[in-house]
Amino acid sequence: MQIMFRYNWLVREEWYRWCEDVPEEELLRIRTGGVRGILHTLFHIIDVEWSWIRSLQGKLDFQESFESYSSLEKVRNLDAALRPEVQAFVHSWDVGMETCPFYDPQPDGKVAVDAWGEVMRHIIAHEIHHIGQLSVWAREVGKNPVSANVIGKDLIKPQLLR
Repeated sequence: MQIMFRYNWLVREEWYRWCEDVPEEELLRIRTGGVRGILHTLFHIIDVEWSWIRSLQGKLDFQESFESYSSLEKVRNLDAALRPEVQAFVHSWDVGMETCPFYDPQPDGKVAVDAWGEVMRHIIAHEIHHIGQLSVWAREVGKNPVSANVIGKDLIKPQLLR
């Protein structure tokens, strides 16, 4: 679990660096698909990650809007402010948490019950999904996207045979 969260955080940091060379109007431009645009999508990724983690812990959800964070610097600062809480939860993860029930009230009044492990994997997949959208938009801007390759990110150190 921790490895894939680390992967997402590494790739997200690479996207922030990628954004540094893109004019702000391109970062804010409303695009087809995804969550409106590049910067809004990065904000959305942070928002969803933190919101789910807080929900699993029984804490209040994030209630900010993108309009308050509509610059690369503000999105990065938001990520820096929220990530320590997410990291603490991810680093405290143990196999016994996999099947803890998460009660999720639905709009129709019913309550869905999901396993915490499933919610955690949803958070991971959610970011990977949106990173794919950023990759498409990167080409629209005329830049190569950040590599989504897991290999080469030194997430797992190989144990060499003797």
